Amino acid sequence: MSIKIKVISIILSSLCSLGVMKGQNLTGITHSGQSTSQAPFPLTHYTELNNPTPTNEASWKGLSGTLCAWGNTYTRYKKEVNPHLNLKKLNVSGWKGERVAAQLVISSAIDLDNVSIEIPPLVHSSGKESIPDDRILKGFVRYVMTDELNRHKEGTCGPRPDLSLFDSTLVADPIDHLAITLPVKAKTSQGYWIRVWIPEDALSGNYSSDILIKNNKEVIGNLKLAIQVQKRILPQPEQWTFHLDLWQNPFAVARYHQVPLWSEEHFKILKTELQPYADAGGKVITVPIMHHPWGGQTYDPFETMITWVKKIDGTWLFDYTIFDTWVKFMMNMGVKKEIGCYSMIPWKLSFQYFDQATNSLKELKAKPGEKDYHDFWLSMLKDFSTHLKSKGWFDITHIAMDERPMPDMLKAFKIIREADPGFKVSLAGSLHEELSDELNDYCIAIAEKYSDEMKKKRKAEGKITTYYTCCAESRPNTYTFSNPAEDAWIAWYAAKEDLDGYLRWALNSWTIEPLLDSRFYTWGAGDTYLLYPGGRTCLRFENLVEGIQAYEKIQILKAELQAQGKTSTLRKLEKVLESFDEIQLIRTPANIVVEKAKEFINGL
Repeated sequence: MSIKIKVISIILSSLCSLGVMKGQNLTGITHSGQSTSQAPFPLTHYTELNNPTPTNEASWKGLSGTLCAWGNTYTRYKKEVNPHLNLKKLNVSGWKGERVAAQLVISSAIDLDNVSIEIPPLVHSSGKESIPDDRILKGFVRYVMTDELNRHKEGTCGPRPDLSLFDSTLVADPIDHLAITLPVKAKTSQGYWIRVWIPEDALSGNYSSDILIKNNKEVIGNLKLAIQVQKRILPQPEQWTFHLDLWQNPFAVARYHQVPLWSEEHFKILKTELQPYADAGGKVITVPIMHHPWGGQTYDPFETMITWVKKIDGTWLFDYTIFDTWVKFMMNMGVKKEIGCYSMIPWKLSFQYFDQATNSLKELKAKPGEKDYHDFWLSMLKDFSTHLKSKGWFDITHIAMDERPMPDMLKAFKIIREADPGFKVSLAGSLHEELSDELNDYCIAIAEKYSDEMKKKRKAEGKITTYYTCCAESRPNTYTFSNPAEDAWIAWYAAKEDLDGYLRWALNSWTIEPLLDSRFYTWGAGDTYLLYPGGRTCLRFENLVEGIQAYEKIQILKAELQAQGKTSTLRKLEKVLESFDEIQLIRTPANIVVEKAKEFINGL
């Protein structure tokens, strides 16, 4: 019987994820209606969509050839504009173990058919040591279609069935480490990202490299990169204290790569796609424990990782094959602090299960407070508790919910406690001080503020206290049209508010063709993902990691300054953190605030 149930579990999840049950159109057509001719979906090589913005002719006057220069890591350089950059030597600094980044920009008035970048080893000034090539991420900054904020109101919440009502442009975001060469058309600019992960055991001091930009074999640019490695050490990501919770979507990966769900090939691809999350110190494993906990919020809905079976005699049986496999996989990736299980109170109060008596899928429609709902969840949670304890995962597992009506949440809490008083609960929603004691992991929107007393109490009890942004916020946010520095700003704000970290609801809930078009029919472009197919990171994600590193450095510096009794410097640091005020972002862009703050802590 158990073998049959495991087969049913895999078959049902595979059908749902790959669109067989929902009739997805798997053709290469973007939201813009442009045919990509890259069906089913581009993987290694691809061609960007046409730029709807005309060339800025005035910016190209006076340039007859190609100009290569350093830009900065907070700017999305426009494809159609010559930014008139002239910096030929770039100096950056970082701790041992830190990732530091740079962006160079190629602006060409003529066609270049085969551009490549050569980065010789970064050699220490003593000549005794260099930074290995495998510590360097390098790739062209590609362009993806984006849109804008809602007209005449804040944020991007609400349906967008007619994308023609929103201005659409190509913007720089994906970092394509898979493209070794790239053509650059006349009167266009092309960014290139270089990120150096300084080894923890590197010699302190100065490292440098002369970077060559080529078109075919011809050298068209020469830039110098110098990195000052400081004496302090930033620990490895698995040791970071920042509580990063970005919801993973393995179902999107199976659909995009056209592989069977939970197959060996699927997990091999998942390792590539989710490695950046692990490398960013990701702490939480996202687990849907029932069918469509968020309805159709994403292009690829979340299917249950636990198969619910109602037996002929009316009792329940639960198959954890997929749950166990997924959790073990993520733990092996290094994500192992918390398992977030969604959701007892889904958007649609309908619960799918397999009915053995009729050999068919059925749905129970019930809400908190009703006997059917109580019995349904009590049976599952009791069995789940036993299973988790047998695996040694009970203490890190959280029964997770989004914001729901207070009476419903209280009734759900009661069932959880009845099933096992030791269950931990997490909530991403509104601020309810009366619920704080119930919640081991509490996350609220940036617009709401925990009281100092509440934060101190939760910290003393070892509880997790974080915040999130979503479609409600214009800034800071992680849209593909957002200022990339806002992603770094996010972790600085957590440090200022003495919070444990940050939650974003979508790490990789991809649009139909995420490499080409980041727009979505419900929210602003880029709202549904921070990573691109092929293990590609982006300006947004790289800057998010930069901010998390700053958060870790702040914790280390605070402890150091306190131990040394340097109260004056501590006060200066607190003053710097006070500048991270979301209300001021409309007047003072995030890059201005972040750059000043970085300069201060790097000088300590």
